[in-house]
Amino acid sequence: MGFLSVCYLAVLPCSYHWIRRKGKPAPRQIAPIVVSNHISYIEPIFFFYELFPTIVASESHDSIPFVGTIIRAMQVIYVDRFSQSSRKNAVSEIKRKASCDRFPRVLLFPEGTTTNGKFLISFQLGAFIPAYPIQPVIVRYPHVHFDQSWGDVSLGKLMFRMFTQFHNFMEVEYLPVVFPSDNQKENALRFAERTSHAMASALNAVQTSHAYGDLMLLMKASELKEENASSYMVEMARVGSIFHISSLEAVNFLEKFLSMNPDPSGCVKLLDFLSVLRLKTCPLSDEIFGFIDVDKNGSITFKQFLYASAHVMKLPLFWQACELAFAECDPDGNGFISENQLEVTIRPAIPDLNKYEIDSLFRLFDSDGDGRVSRDDFICCLRKNPLLIAIFSPTLLHTDLSEARNRMPGDVI
Repeated sequence: MGFLSVCYLAVLPCSYHWIRRKGKPAPRQIAPIVVSNHISYIEPIFFFYELFPTIVASESHDSIPFVGTIIRAMQVIYVDRFSQSSRKNAVSEIKRKASCDRFPRVLLFPEGTTTNGKFLISFQLGAFIPAYPIQPVIVRYPHVHFDQSWGDVSLGKLMFRMFTQFHNFMEVEYLPVVFPSDNQKENALRFAERTSHAMASALNAVQTSHAYGDLMLLMKASELKEENASSYMVEMARVGSIFHISSLEAVNFLEKFLSMNPDPSGCVKLLDFLSVLRLKTCPLSDEIFGFIDVDKNGSITFKQFLYASAHVMKLPLFWQACELAFAECDPDGNGFISENQLEVTIRPAIPDLNKYEIDSLFRLFDSDGDGRVSRDDFICCLRKNPLLIAIFSPTLLHTDLSEARNRMPGDVI
């Protein structure tokens, strides 16, 4: 029995006795790339049987039982979503295979993860950078009792529920081919937006700026037993485009925020915020908190904390300010800061710090606990806590910046 027949028979136990199709696949010569929304593990099986394409998939999918076997059989192009070089190589491979008729179509799920089908989240650009015509396909799973979307449920449980349904419904609609614009100024983002709009309109789905990074935030909040984990999703596609911050950086900021003991509504009060940053109540700390608390209601959300931290960290002169602050703390230039040197540098910003508070703040910077703060320790701490650059503001403001490449401290504080 051929592998295609195995794929077809694999769908039958899931109670997909027939699948409604609308429209037809465009010839491979016209549309060498196919993109689809992604709801369940069934789509790769269906498309393998229907189109026999080359699929682009995350390396992590290779280990998924059964699904990994299907993906490998589809001449998979693996991509590590966290590696820039891997993403670049994947785009090159997509372009190479799309450009030659002797290769199968290339299939991508540009959302990068599964959704419930009611929303269409932001697209990754790998399918659109090569600038070949694309056929969008939309998949629906009409249901009454059981939602077949692969969301907050294990693969085993999802498959069991499918197997025990008398009948599951699946609809596949091939949409008109979307062609790259003749306008040379149109970039991959605009091409993706036009394709996404066509798919969302056909699905009657809401388009959002959520991305795979939001799933990472959701999983981290769930892992840490937060009551309303979904409240920590922030539409990472928009955050990334504004601040050029990665999903991994956003997850690190979430871990920091969750250590501040947010209440059930996901808000953090001033004292909990200061406790984690090892600061005390004073005019400067009030100013830092007020910078985040744009609504001025005495509490901050994760989204506000993320936006404020990313804004400071991504300012043009932030890293120069970090280097300059370290140099001011290390006047003898031996490459290390003692607790006394840190105290002398920050006391102008927070004059009434006691010994215990100085020690606590020093230990925050001394990440390896060796009793001294190296340059790497210092920069690492400010990368994780960019708002702390403000405690060095009096020193930076009184430094002769003409010797520091004419830096403008007001831009980084």
